[in-house]
Amino acid sequence: MGEQQRVKFPPEIVEEYASLGVDLPALFSAGHLGTRMGVQILEASPERVVGTMPVEGNTQPYGLLHGGASAVLAETLGSIGSMLHGGSSKLAVGVDLNCTHHRGVRSGMVTGVATPVHRGRSTATYEIVISDEQGRRVCSARLTCLLRDIPAGEEAQAQTATGS
Repeated sequence: MGEQQRVKFPPEIVEEYASLGVDLPALFSAGHLGTRMGVQILEASPERVVGTMPVEGNTQPYGLLHGGASAVLAETLGSIGSMLHGGSSKLAVGVDLNCTHHRGVRSGMVTGVATPVHRGRSTATYEIVISDEQGRRVCSARLTCLLRDIPAGEEAQAQTATGS
């Protein structure tokens, strides 16, 4: 599915994790499932997360992009935004995911863009729009994550497991 690209992070986020001894750009991934499905994260900040996923290899028996694959892309992007919003002392845990599928896609690449709806102290909610290569909306999703405190001293360990 290809090698993970370097993700574009805001400098202040890279510095926050570096202060904990974590090289966020070097260690960051879309997680095992995201990697298996070919998810590539292009840009990541609390304000906007952008990622792509190939349709090929992620289809249902009729040859269309599987709705569950769209859900994986949406949850990955929203979780990353929530994680970056919460910072190095919080762990983002998805508690609600809603996806509406608007049109089928048979080939090419889809792109997801996650933007915040709500960013609080204990929860973060992101809207994720997934579009095809022609810019047509394929799926609208919303993810809410609980932001849990990480016990003191475990921040670096917890953050090396970045991604959803």
